[in-house]
Amino acid sequence: MNNTNNKKIKYKNITCFNCSSANTIKWGKRKTENRGEIQRYKCKSCNSYFTLDNGFFRMRNTLQKITQSIDLFYRGVSTRKVQEHLAIFHPHNASHMSVYNWVVKYAKVISKFTNKLKINVGTEAQIDEIEFHRRQHHEKGMKGTEKNFFIDSIDPETKFLISSEYSKTRGSQNIKTVVKRIKEKTDNQIQMATTDGWNAYGKVIKKIWGYNNKLGRYNVFHNRVIVSEKDETFNYPIERLHNNVRARTKVMRGFHGSINSANAIMKGYEIYYNFITKHQQIKCCPYELAIPELAETLKNTKNRWLGLIYLTKEASL
Repeated sequence: MNNTNNKKIKYKNITCFNCSSANTIKWGKRKTENRGEIQRYKCKSCNSYFTLDNGFFRMRNTLQKITQSIDLFYRGVSTRKVQEHLAIFHPHNASHMSVYNWVVKYAKVISKFTNKLKINVGTEAQIDEIEFHRRQHHEKGMKGTEKNFFIDSIDPETKFLISSEYSKTRGSQNIKTVVKRIKEKTDNQIQMATTDGWNAYGKVIKKIWGYNNKLGRYNVFHNRVIVSEKDETFNYPIERLHNNVRARTKVMRGFHGSINSANAIMKGYEIYYNFITKHQQIKCCPYELAIPELAETLKNTKNRWLGLIYLTKEASL
């Protein structure tokens, strides 16, 4: 794939959406107002017509406009400011709620692909959490906040954000979701898990990675770091990540109402951190070190949001 921005998705089997028949043929092109010409197909079994889903099925805006809006949002621009930007450069404007919906929709779409990627990391995984106070209601005049947590893990060597989850609490079950995904993505590479003094971490780490009867010890060493009030930081790599997260989320005026959308927004930030923006210390995106084969695939792709959406669609076929 030399240029993901202009590539066509390779469909293994083109089947009818109505009757699932593979007896289909090309039948001209359908002209859309904002997305250009789209290939149209006809099913010879049931005589129905259909178009294929390239990740933007029935979207009323261009691929570039949608991905540009998502990128601006994660670079710190509010949805209303994104709307003002679109009004200047695009004749067909979109509302700020459309921008918000694009962010949530494609964060969920891409994370289905990125959550399953195998990564090459070091021997340590740092796990920690950030406390958030989320607004319980999005309607004006409705008050009340709820304490939530963003639980995440980072590889100190590649700076790759291995796993994250935005949840209501930081109980064992919530931590288990994050730790289980770390093990799935890294296989047997992790030898030490570094956390703070929260007791739930130890139980989950031991349960997920298990005990080695031959060696008489757990498969992963739990490095439990208890931070005193005088200490300013816990672990530098993950604390730096948390500073970046706080810098972006502090201007969001609280997540509004839905914990599912809050989790989707943070999943999108995980994608942005790993695949879109360069890390100053390693001078590249973390995925370029952790997933070199994917870096080779996307090396000529300037719009990596679009590239990841296409790769997600191809992986689902």
